Amino acid sequence: MSQRIFSLAALTVLELSPPDMVEVAARAGYSHVGLRLEPATAEEHHFPLVGDAGLRRQTAERLRDTGIKVLDIEILRLKPETRVDDFDALLAVGAGFGATELLVAGNDPDQARLTDNFATLCDLAAKYGIYPHLEFMPWTDCRNLTQAWDIVSAANRENACVLIDAFHFDRSASRLEDLRQIPASRMRYLQLCDVAGPRPDDMAEILRQARNERRFPGDGDCDLRGLLASVSPDMPLSLEIPTRQLLEQGVSALQRAQWALDKARSVLSPL
Repeated sequence: MSQRIFSLAALTVLELSPPDMVEVAARAGYSHVGLRLEPATAEEHHFPLVGDAGLRRQTAERLRDTGIKVLDIEILRLKPETRVDDFDALLAVGAGFGATELLVAGNDPDQARLTDNFATLCDLAAKYGIYPHLEFMPWTDCRNLTQAWDIVSAANRENACVLIDAFHFDRSASRLEDLRQIPASRMRYLQLCDVAGPRPDDMAEILRQARNERRFPGDGDCDLRGLLASVSPDMPLSLEIPTRQLLEQGVSALQRAQWALDKARSVLSPL
């Protein structure tokens, strides 16, 4: 049986530069990292890998020295005004780091146009051996698993995939029986975290939790065992667990990354 891939997601240690993130991942015991090549919000501090050749070189050197590999790159948003060809430079940088997976968000209320742009992105990414994964999030125009699968299947590209994030799966009220209907070839990695308490009525609060206050696997109320039992047993896991409160309490990025990995392994142990 092959060793399961654990990847440290950028959002877990967003304060770190990419070279420092690679170092923390290696020290904590991960095999992979995810690189945020495009910021998720205008407010977050961003390390501009695509535009900064020196930073790219430092990151590549740290990857080589530690043996850490890059699993995925993020985050491309498909908006009404998106020109997919504009993503070529980012995809080239990601491929240069060895990434094979790409995180995509749907921010276009016209589902037909969103589907067409996703298909076009798949064609562009295929040149680089990259698999775009459409991630559903309840506050976006791709709100749940059913809608994400409708778009991915309609795009009809061999490299078109769906990304399951345990937080969004829970907060969008997506269903395990629907997840089990999706072909294994259409999900090449999964984002793992936990979430506490009932689903808030306020979407702004769901968004705040998603970006700032998730729980380590097993510390919340998600059916993570059911989720993991519904996908391939060797599915690579990206640990995306922002814990702003711990950060503000002075808990180091290394400690948070180690807790995330230890807790994920504990959840997996009986599976």
